[in-house]
Parts: sequence; structure tokens; C-alpha cells
Amino acid sequence: MRQWVTVAAFVCLVGGTAFAAQTAAGTGKQGSTGSGTASKPQGGSGGATGSKPQGSTSTAKTAPGSPAEGTPAAADAMFIRTAAMDGMAEVEHGRLAAQNATNAEVKQFGQRMVDDHGKANDELKGLASQKNITLATELDAKHKAMHDKLAKMKGDAFDHAYMAHMVTDHQQAVSLFTKESNSGKDADTKAWAAKTLPTLQEHLKMARSVNTAVAGGSKTGKTAPAKK
Repeated sequence: MRQWVTVAAFVCLVGGTAFAAQTAAGTGKQGSTGSGTASKPQGGSGGATGSKPQGSTSTAKTAPGSPAEGTPAAADAMFIRTAAMDGMAEVEHGRLAAQNATNAEVKQFGQRMVDDHGKANDELKGLASQKNITLATELDAKHKAMHDKLAKMKGDAFDHAYMAHMVTDHQQAVSLFTKESNSGKDADTKAWAAKTLPTLQEHLKMARSVNTAVAGGSKTGKTAPAKK
């Protein structure tokens, strides 16, 4: 009887020890899983959210602005191209006047166009280069057509046609430069337009005067004095 009691006590002792060991192992696994879960998301979340998005946002804000620095607005760039084309045409037409005109005043006016617009063209080329704007090197279709028309004329016919064109051309130029000098967005372009405008206004006054002199009593001559 004592033997059975002793065996039963031994079995209970062994079973209790095994149960305690299993319970301790289970608790250790849970603790390990908990700590791993807690540290990994925090580290991963902090690394992904904290540094990378902030860096990419900073780059997105600064990159787009840099290429645009020093580039004039579209309207200012168009003014530069238009003024350059008109100025080139004035020089070419002025050279024709020196060759084909009969009236001495027309010849003098033509030479004045070559000198003044040649100087303005050089200044404008420098401005265009500074603003990264490419200018045409040849007359466009509109200005070439007028040049070809004038090139076929001689004497009085040339004088009348050339001076009538100079009045119209400089009216448009004064209007163009006045607009740019008043409402231009690019400071350098606006300043150049304002500086050149008085010369164009003087050209217009001269063109009207010479046009009246060469036109005599023609239809063109009657309209020019009324604009004074």
C-alpha cells in the first residue's frame, strides 16, 4: 500500500514540473512575439514616414522654379521677336531708299532708318541673348513681300510707296513700344522699350513730314497732314 502511495506522489511531482515548464515556455514565446511586433512597426513606420516623404516634398518644391529664372514672360518674348523683325525690315527698306529714291529727303530718311534701327537691332540682339531668346536672321514672309514690292519700284513711285509705308509702319511701332513700356513684365525689356520709344516717335514725325512733301496733292498726301 505504501508503495502505491509513493508511486502516485512521484507521478504527481513529475507531472507538475512538466506543466510548469510548458507554461514558462509559452509565456516566453508570447513576450518575444509582443516585443518583436512592437519594435518592428515603429522602426519601419518611422523610417518610411519620417524621412523619405519629407525629402521628396522638398525637392518637388525647389526644382520647378530654377529653369524659369531669367526667362521673360511670353508677352515680353513676343515683343522682342516682333521688334527685332520690324527693325531688320526697317534697315533693309532703308537701304532700298538710298538706292531707288529720287527725292533727297527720302534718301536721307532711308539712311536715318539704317543708322538708328541698326543700332537698336544690335542692342536688342544683346537683350535677346541675355534672355535666351533666339531671333530670326531673315525677313519673314510679310516683310519680305513688302521688300520685294519696293525693290521693283524706282523714282517717284518708290518715294510715294516707301514713305506711305514708313508712316504706317512707325505708327504700329510706336503703339507696340508704348504698350511694352507701360505694361511689360520683364524689367529689362520694359526699360529698353521705354528708352527706344522717343526715337520711334521722332521717326514717325519725320515720316509724316517727308510723306507730305513727296505726295504733293495725291490721296496719300491728304491723309498724312490730318494726323499731325
